[in-house]
Amino acid sequence: MNAIAVSDLRKAYGGVEAVRGISIAVEEGEVFGLLGPNGAGKTTTVEILEGYRSRDGGTVSVLGHDPQKPGREFRERIGVVLQQSDLWPNLTVREVHLAFAGYYAKPRDADEVIAIVGLGEKSGARVKTLSGGQKRRLDFGISLIGNPDLVFLDEPTTGFDPAARRTAWEMIRALRDLGKTIVLTTHYLDEAQNLADRVAVIQRGVIIRTGTPAELIGGTQSTEIRYRSAAGEDVVVETETPTRVLAELTARAVAAGEELEGLEVRRPTLEDVYLDLVDEPAAEVAS
Repeated sequence: MNAIAVSDLRKAYGGVEAVRGISIAVEEGEVFGLLGPNGAGKTTTVEILEGYRSRDGGTVSVLGHDPQKPGREFRERIGVVLQQSDLWPNLTVREVHLAFAGYYAKPRDADEVIAIVGLGEKSGARVKTLSGGQKRRLDFGISLIGNPDLVFLDEPTTGFDPAARRTAWEMIRALRDLGKTIVLTTHYLDEAQNLADRVAVIQRGVIIRTGTPAELIGGTQSTEIRYRSAAGEDVVVETETPTRVLAELTARAVAAGEELEGLEVRRPTLEDVYLDLVDEPAAEVAS
């Protein structure tokens, strides 16, 4: 069953079309990644889904509601983690959660949410004393306090160091394990590859590719095999049959008593596919 269904979504600003006929469907309980360069239409699309921006055309259903006419039930069923937030610095972590819980008819227990996002030991700490990573955990907690069915994550790990990013990834996986549907926008392609069940790539206001990360990567057959020859030369072989080519290379090296120094087999990543897609000429994207 779909948590989000969008058909022929359109939005223009001053005669410039930011979104040009987008159609997507997000299934309940999945992590759906929305990818694209700056200005591609991601933010406009997500703000329309959240009910914070009107559309010019098309149909949109989010949890069975039209977000352009949001009621209280709709607001209570979604959670939003913004890229940046500015919370009350002198309130404690628990006080902030309780304040937001007051906006909902049936909120989750504040202490339970604080524990879920890993801030149990900081429950009594003031917001202004938290580290950047801890403040991000607080943002996640606020998005969960209303016990939403759908959570929007806007660039959730921007500015994080590698350790903090990995921690955030575990939190996102925990949200999915709770049965939440998640819409994720990110510029980190490894993040989308590791977290998203499916992704859609937006370019110039249209969807140019949709599928699982494996499906998108699988469409690129070429694999690179790199090694250093006995003469010290760096060799790069691109092939669509890496198993056969690698077997031939290693067999020859063994027969000659040589080592394939620096041997590396590199398969395409989601980032490779994404960069190829967004580099396509405008005519191809619009087709």
